[in-house]
Amino acid sequence: QVQLVESGGGLAQAGGSLRLSCAGSGRTFSSYVMGWFRQAPGKEREFVAAISRNGGSTNYPDSVKGRFTISRDKAKNTVSLQMNNLKPEDTAVYYCAANRITTVQAMGVVSTPKDYWGKGTLVTVSS
Repeated sequence: QVQLVESGGGLAQAGGSLRLSCAGSGRTFSSYVMGWFRQAPGKEREFVAAISRNGGSTNYPDSVKGRFTISRDKAKNTVSLQMNNLKPEDTAVYYCAANRITTVQAMGVVSTPKDYWGKGTLVTVSS
């Protein structure tokens, strides 16, 4: 009942910035914990960021902490991921995900079931 569509992916140089957006259609995801995940070629899916329903809590892995910021705009029914100081290892397809009953901590566990996934947007960071 919730459809998620990511946008904003593209090419950036190392040290640069990029902002991703996850837009919802159909049912609003304001009551969902939202997260971003990524999957690089030949690698397993990796947790990137999560944000609570009211935006008051966030969760990041050490790999992106201090560089990436997740935020949400309930009025626009969107979730964003601001990526700064990009590194070549950030290159991946980035996916938006939603879970209605979990926590930002549990969202950080890749194996935690997600209610909805977006189709992904490709981010490529050059050296």
